[in-house]
Amino acid sequence: MSVPLYQAKAQFFRMLGHPVRIRVLELLQDGPTPVRELLAAMEIEPSALSQQLAVLRRSGIVTSTRTGSTVVYQMAGGDVAELMRAARRILTQMIAGQHELLEELREAGVGGE
Repeated sequence: MSVPLYQAKAQFFRMLGHPVRIRVLELLQDGPTPVRELLAAMEIEPSALSQQLAVLRRSGIVTSTRTGSTVVYQMAGGDVAELMRAARRILTQMIAGQHELLEELREAGVGGE
């Protein structure tokens, strides 16, 4: 029995729904990145980062290569990077809309004045 597309999409977004995973994907948008650089850019314990990287790797969103003791992660494809850019655009629009609503409320004398 196959999973309906909307359920598969929900599972995909749940998998993305962790701040550390989102941050890793943001960092990987600039290209392949060694784990030590990911750690340096984030305030997180190495074991916690490793756990979240494993989730992303199992999902097929990121891949890793090892050269000696250095492990480098990269996005498996450009679609996830585009999704991250789209999310930024959507959030920017949402925040701008909230600011506009706040200004309208202030001008109307609403808001605890």
